[in-house]
Amino acid sequence: MNTDLEIYRKQGLGKSLGFGKKPALIIIDFVNGFNDPSIFGGGNIPSAIKKTKDLLSLCRNNKIPIAFTRIIYSENQSDAGIFAKKAPKLKTLTLSNPLSQIVPELRPIEGEQIIDKTDASAFHSTGLIKWLIFNNIDTLIISGCTTSGCVRATTVDACAYNYIPIVVSDCVGDRAIGPHNSSLFDLEQKYSDVVNLIDVRKYLSGLVN
Repeated sequence: MNTDLEIYRKQGLGKSLGFGKKPALIIIDFVNGFNDPSIFGGGNIPSAIKKTKDLLSLCRNNKIPIAFTRIIYSENQSDAGIFAKKAPKLKTLTLSNPLSQIVPELRPIEGEQIIDKTDASAFHSTGLIKWLIFNNIDTLIISGCTTSGCVRATTVDACAYNYIPIVVSDCVGDRAIGPHNSSLFDLEQKYSDVVNLIDVRKYLSGLVN
């Protein structure tokens, strides 16, 4: 056992949450701008999108409620706050900008929710909680980018709101692998379960729709 993991184990961290009874899939910020290494992308984001395509098909086949998030600022940038001040290029992600649109491989279909946000967490000042309550959700299957940013923020908030967060490790990506790996480690120890696509497939196969 490596030294870091031993410390967490001794302190009683890293317990498994397990899956709940009513899951939803949330795909965070897999938009064109985050799939372009010259804009906001890079790292393992393209491979995470490819895996998420399989995850999305799996959830659609199992009739799991699905939501997508996008960072969207108004054209006059009047809703840009500290998050955008820290990363000013985010303010270019307006509704009219093609970079703000969900990647073609994952294009939403009728009945799937699109949640626009101006901060890292999908919960902050959005309709996500109302959507989760309406659908009687207890478990969030989480994919998207970036692992160290909006995925992490959404996962921590999901935990705070007493939803079970399940981060799918091969379906989340970051522009750099170091932050990706460290975030997955920390999320698994303190806020969520971290599983792979095979684990999700096994879980969904056991659900009674």
